[in-house]
Amino acid sequence: MKKILTIDDSGTILQIIKLTLKGHGFEVMTAANGEEGLNVLSNQEIDLVVTDINMPVMDGITFIKEAKAVKPEIPIIVLSTESGDDLKKVAMANGAVGWIVKPFKPEPFLEMIKDIFS
Repeated sequence: MKKILTIDDSGTILQIIKLTLKGHGFEVMTAANGEEGLNVLSNQEIDLVVTDINMPVMDGITFIKEAKAVKPEIPIIVLSTESGDDLKKVAMANGAVGWIVKPFKPEPFLEMIKDIFS
């Protein structure tokens, strides 16, 4: 079973993502900010990360940079209300492999995850 780490400062969003992913056979770990996410990533076998951008303590871009320093091979998807091309370019340049804008539909989100794992 693939293990996915989801990072978002919204408990509601974390629950929605967790239910969506668990319903499709994934194990899900959660964190409320990038710093918590790095702790989980450093101490667990994680197959994929889904992260928000705008969070307290450590934002998503900083998390992506730090995560890639710890585990260069980890695929990271950004799930954010942000939709600006400049921010997308920064995230992708630092190692994100996908970008989904909130609110999101489960189908394209799950399709992206399946593509990453195939």
